Amino acid sequence: MTRVLLSGFKPFGGETRNPSAEVVAALRAAPPAGIALSTCVLPVDRFAAGATLIEQVQRDRPQVVVMLGEAGGRARVTPERVAINVDDYRIADNAGHQPRGEAVVAGAPVGYFSTLPIAAIVADLEAAGIPAAISDSAGTYLCNRVFYLLMHHGAVHGLSQRAGFVHLPYLHEQVAGKPHAVASLALPTLIEAVRIVLLRSCAQ
Repeated sequence: MTRVLLSGFKPFGGETRNPSAEVVAALRAAPPAGIALSTCVLPVDRFAAGATLIEQVQRDRPQVVVMLGEAGGRARVTPERVAINVDDYRIADNAGHQPRGEAVVAGAPVGYFSTLPIAAIVADLEAAGIPAAISDSAGTYLCNRVFYLLMHHGAVHGLSQRAGFVHLPYLHEQVAGKPHAVASLALPTLIEAVRIVLLRSCAQ
């Protein structure tokens, strides 16, 4: 059994749902075979989110960490290539924090690459008929921040865990009332997509 930690985020930005949290809940209830899965849903809070994730990593000692987040407007499931050392929030987080052009960790490296097999993940998703692509920008909001903090923590402490971030599109239900056409995927599709991500990440 491979020890895996899967994280998502609570809703933010006026949304009442977050696909990452709903996928985490579904897979917590029915984890893929061969995976000892632990999960957490992170607060959309600049300081609490990373601290919560790293506390669970320290407690559970996962071999693989897959972080999920919502990328409203994207049409594909997008494994992220890199986390960068920048906090620059277009909107405030749920606690009211809105840094502009600040470092995630002062004096730390400019970025960290994902250690998940992102090209193989995209190939597996496409083979399953799920739209997917590698993304070269996790943004500069909470998703990028926790991605960076987790990778920095691993580097500082010499951890060998594989880790990375995957962005998910909106759910269909989230876009039903929006005034303009916005891409979305069905919840069962996103659950299957993340199941594939977990299996490929453990098979590396």
